[in-house]
Amino acid sequence: MLISPLGDSAALIRLGDGVDEAMSARVRALVQELERDPLSGMCDVVPAFASVAIFFQRPRADVAALEEEIATRVARVESNVTLPLPRTREIPVCYGGEFGPDLDEVARQAGMSADEVVAAHHGAEYLVHAIGFLPGFPYLGGLPPRLATPRRRTPRPEVPAGSVGIGGAQTGVYPIASPGGWNLIGRTPLKLFDASNEETTWLRAGDRVRFLPLRASEFRPIAGANLKAPQPQGEPGCEKQELVGASNTITMRRAGMLTTVQDLGRTGHRREGVPLSGAVDAFALRLANLLVGNAEEAAGLEFTLVGPEIEFRAGALVAVCGGDFGVPCGRPFGVRAGETLRLGPARSGCRGYLAIAGGIEVRPVLGSRSTYVRASLGGCGGRALQDGDVLPIPRVTRRVLGRWRIDSRILPEYSPEPEVRVTAGVHADEFAASWDGKEFEVTPQSDRMGIRLRGGEVVREKGGELTSIPLAPGTVPVSYTHLRAHETK
Repeated sequence: MLISPLGDSAALIRLGDGVDEAMSARVRALVQELERDPLSGMCDVVPAFASVAIFFQRPRADVAALEEEIATRVARVESNVTLPLPRTREIPVCYGGEFGPDLDEVARQAGMSADEVVAAHHGAEYLVHAIGFLPGFPYLGGLPPRLATPRRRTPRPEVPAGSVGIGGAQTGVYPIASPGGWNLIGRTPLKLFDASNEETTWLRAGDRVRFLPLRASEFRPIAGANLKAPQPQGEPGCEKQELVGASNTITMRRAGMLTTVQDLGRTGHRREGVPLSGAVDAFALRLANLLVGNAEEAAGLEFTLVGPEIEFRAGALVAVCGGDFGVPCGRPFGVRAGETLRLGPARSGCRGYLAIAGGIEVRPVLGSRSTYVRASLGGCGGRALQDGDVLPIPRVTRRVLGRWRIDSRILPEYSPEPEVRVTAGVHADEFAASWDGKEFEVTPQSDRMGIRLRGGEVVREKGGELTSIPLAPGTVPVSYTHLRAHETK
């Protein structure tokens, strides 16, 4: 067993190197024990192929005590554990054609016909090792070795929901539309993730899976039935009709660029593939909230490069932090009823944050108001705000006490050429340190999920594929498309 830090608020327990059913059982047993007896401050535990990641609400500096706590849980698992009986799930799949555009290429690389690939794929039984990458995305072991196919050199910008793919020696199903580099051989009409259900993911680690061939004529009726999902109930959202005319609202006269409702994110759902989400610049949102008397985790607005124009139907106390968007930064100020707050293009930095006293009262989803656009979760219908959207805010009266502001020395510098400090990651010894100190450029393919960098090859010192592990925010991953094998190894 090896224990490695994943930043200062997470730890990775590596139980070995094998990827098989015995290792999967050990991983699930440890997760079960950690759920039964959580570590101090633990908020998430995530199983992977041969490792378990533990996430904490706050940084854990007591490394020795943490290692002792983990060792105690592992010892219990090794001595006595009983896992629940596995479930068997059947997934209908339309193979080939418009549903599986890469089927013929997989067949060519395997030296088989397309029909033989289909027969081999649905003839096997698979084990769900982990859920990750996307909400409900299953990493399935058990792919027949002949079907193993390298990932596409150029990922698709958009893979349809339900697509069944092969990536290396694994197969999996894309539960929502997203970019992806796996070879698509078919598609299922089943809905593998639904935040409105008590059990949000249709699959979980330890399940057995079988694929069943489905005729194209049967696909759309099943898909249509699965689209009729119940809407989550709770507090108001940003529905225009029900909020127009209310006095405790704000209206987006101009939505700006990628303006979303964000808080500090949703915890407890990483094992379902649901990311933390929340503010990219969490420090800026926390500071803005504190300036107006909110709890640090209250929901505010995040905007990117171009700020919004917002009309306030009632007076409010607000604060803006993050980049410079042309309004006072780092101090609270009042906005009167009927006034419009205009946030212009960024003069420095990339993202800005607006906190309003009392927060923004959109409907929480999975315990958070933060917007996760890829899966249409939280915020205003799970999407970026649009012109005319109306958002509810509480009736709060807080006066500005004098003319004060945060000392600028505690604020970060938003430089166009930032230096990023890093510590060695779990796989650092697999690579030459050729990237250290080099200059990289942020590419247009960057988004809230990750910043894609361009700036040269990263040399892999060893051969073979790395076993996937859970990642923490701030991790610097290396894409397989940017690797160059060391010439002498």
